[in-house]
Amino acid sequence: MSSKIRRPEFTRKSLGRGIRRRAKPVVAAVNGPAVGIGTTMLLHCDLVFAGTNTRFQMPFANLGLCPEGGSSLLLPSWIGRVRAAELLMLGGAFTPDDAARLGLINRVCEPAKTEARALEACSQLAKQAPAAIRATKELLNRPTLNQLTETMVAEGELFAERLKSPEAAEAFRAFVEKRQPDFSAFE
Repeated sequence: MSSKIRRPEFTRKSLGRGIRRRAKPVVAAVNGPAVGIGTTMLLHCDLVFAGTNTRFQMPFANLGLCPEGGSSLLLPSWIGRVRAAELLMLGGAFTPDDAARLGLINRVCEPAKTEARALEACSQLAKQAPAAIRATKELLNRPTLNQLTETMVAEGELFAERLKSPEAAEAFRAFVEKRQPDFSAFE
């Protein structure tokens, strides 16, 4: 690990390859809305700092979709099944304080200081013994790596099916028409 801090760009595709598989720690700073993949991607980061202006949400069911990004495995194991069910099934927004209380982020920061706090953590990490940091990350991720890969494949297949569903079509239509979706016709 060098003392140089790199700012890689992550996309849905790189999430599929696995932020967790990266040998070096991944540190995130988030301000503003983190919706859907914006929240689930953070579950794969090693350290997460969020501004007080951040709003997290995983509205998959609200859109006729299912969880993605490994959230159906990671959330229950981290915060318990009933709390995960609340976040994934009800799809409501939650605050950075809620996220910190649930153990989903490390710190809540003033929005103007979020990135600086994340960079401080990166600087601290860069001063640590590189092999020890890589070994620690590997050991932290090892217990769920295979299970996470399998879960993400299953989620991806179901997500693709759900995108084509009449429920998702209704949710997207309702969004465009600026109204609440009506799922009452579906079983």
